[in-house]
Amino acid sequence: MLRLIAFALFISTAATSAAAAFETRATSAWVADETTGTILLSKNAETSLPPASMSKLMTLNMLFEALRDGRVTLDTTFTVSERAKAMQGSSMFLNTTDRPTVEDLIKGIIVQSGNDACVVVAEGLAGTEDGFARLMNERARDLGMENSTFANASGWPNPGQRMSMHDLGILALRLIREFPEYYGYFGMEEFAFDGRVPTNHNNRNPLLKLGIGADGLKTGHTQEAGYGLVGSAKQGNRRIVFVITGLDSEDARKQEAINIVNWAFRQFVQKTVANEGTRVAEAPVWMGAEPRVGLVLARDLDVLMPALAQDRVKAEVSYEGPLRAPLAAGQEVAQLTVSLPDMEPITVPLVAERDVPKGGFLPRLKTAAGVLMKQFASQAAPQ
Repeated sequence: MLRLIAFALFISTAATSAAAAFETRATSAWVADETTGTILLSKNAETSLPPASMSKLMTLNMLFEALRDGRVTLDTTFTVSERAKAMQGSSMFLNTTDRPTVEDLIKGIIVQSGNDACVVVAEGLAGTEDGFARLMNERARDLGMENSTFANASGWPNPGQRMSMHDLGILALRLIREFPEYYGYFGMEEFAFDGRVPTNHNNRNPLLKLGIGADGLKTGHTQEAGYGLVGSAKQGNRRIVFVITGLDSEDARKQEAINIVNWAFRQFVQKTVANEGTRVAEAPVWMGAEPRVGLVLARDLDVLMPALAQDRVKAEVSYEGPLRAPLAAGQEVAQLTVSLPDMEPITVPLVAERDVPKGGFLPRLKTAAGVLMKQFASQAAPQ
């Protein structure tokens, strides 16, 4: 593997990196820039913890997948069992005579955090809540959520109900990217099923009314878990997703979420470092009609970096060389790794700038002669 410094990027600043400066009061947290895929903060993010109602996002994911597959529609109605009606905690206040639609249940889960609504969905899709929990566990593995287990659909306290903040982040990103037609429900500020106006008809997400671009996703609270929030906000062309848990009050959760949103948007800037097709290096070609080929970016290189980064941002090219002819224009042949202060490196592909066919007789003869001369020189050198 050959490596070389292709170029350096200069950021003029007068302070240390902001990325290392933020210290969250949450016991576990995960913050990502959705636009670039950059992880901004990870604190105990792989630890499995009680997720409280934040795990309702998995129930919603299962329901959204059923909608996408055509197994149900927004107008499909579900029955309400005695078991669902008897659920304690946050409720949609359903009765066994009710026939809520899928859309009603989505709103009831998001806005009212209805435990009863979750059981209705579980029984409506899988027959029983236990069966639904097994399906949730299988789907979680498929989605790469390695530190999550589910025992129920609602997040009701149970030793088998655990999620990591990273897994909740994976789930939030999926809901945003894969189900844009349903994501708008997360921004609803209030909902009362069938005209009933209980005390909990307002969305508990504390950020929705603050004018900071917040539009999702789900709060959670139990005595064991503390106060948590899976949140997302969009400002301009950027969107951030964050997960926090372990706060000791609603006010602490609200303020910590505001702090994270302000920090993520104001202490990082997105820059297009180089455009698609920019040549960043060149590499030798073995047995080719041309001895070298340019290495160019396959797409625009957008980088999220600390706004006050003091150090130089460096870029390194790596490839298995020399490259072997023939090469096709646009063929991935190398990688560019961008190193940013206090952040994870970013790796993007580099492609061949042009076609390089195999060389004819004379180029191949010249290459072979060069190899023989090097071998002769090596053998003739004094030991």
